[in-house]
This record gives sequence, structure tokens and C-alpha cells, in this order.
Amino acid sequence: QVQLVESGGGLVQPGGSLRLSCAASGTIFAFNVMGWYRQAPGKQRELVATITSGGTTTYANAVKGRFTIAKGNAKNTVDLQMNSLKPEDTAVYYCSGNYGRSAYWGQGIQVTVSS
Repeated sequence: QVQLVESGGGLVQPGGSLRLSCAASGTIFAFNVMGWYRQAPGKQRELVATITSGGTTTYANAVKGRFTIAKGNAKNTVDLQMNSLKPEDTAVYYCSGNYGRSAYWGQGIQVTVSS
């Protein structure tokens, strides 16, 4: 059974930084794409950033220049460095991994930006 587990969330003041990490277990294959999504209260889940196995990245306009996605050192791991955080970045952040037509999700981790 494939499981993705996020870590690194929490409470941070506006302008601060957080680093999210995600690690997958229970699989022998490498994801084609890994990414981060987020869902704020009352809103739909939205893309934050993705990275392909070849290292190509995409970012939501709202986070460009502030967030950086990178593959971890181990297979099927991905990090999200979040800088210059804003209150509107407050959300539950989800890690995802895609292999072929299959998509896998973590349970999510809370990020709260507040003074």
C-alpha cells in the first residue's frame, strides 16, 4: 500500500519561512511527478507546485518567487521551501505523487501564517 507522509507544517508569522517534506513508502516504482497542493477553508484544493522526475518544475502564480519545490535525496521524496509567507498561504498542504494514471495523496498538513 502506497503511503505519502507530510512533515514540517505549523504556525509561522507573516514573512517567515517553513519547509515541508514528503516521503512515500510502500512502492518500488518512482513517481513521474510529485507535487504540493493546498486547500484553504471554504476553498477548493489548488496546485502549489510540481516537479517531474526530470526536474521540471511548475508553480502557481501566487507562490512564484517565494516557494521552491525540490526532489529529496531519497526516491519518492519531495520538499517545499516556503519563504515570505503570507496569511493567505494558510491552508492544509497535501503531497501528491503520480505514476502513470495513478495518483496518490498524503493526508495533509496544516500551515498557518498568522501574527
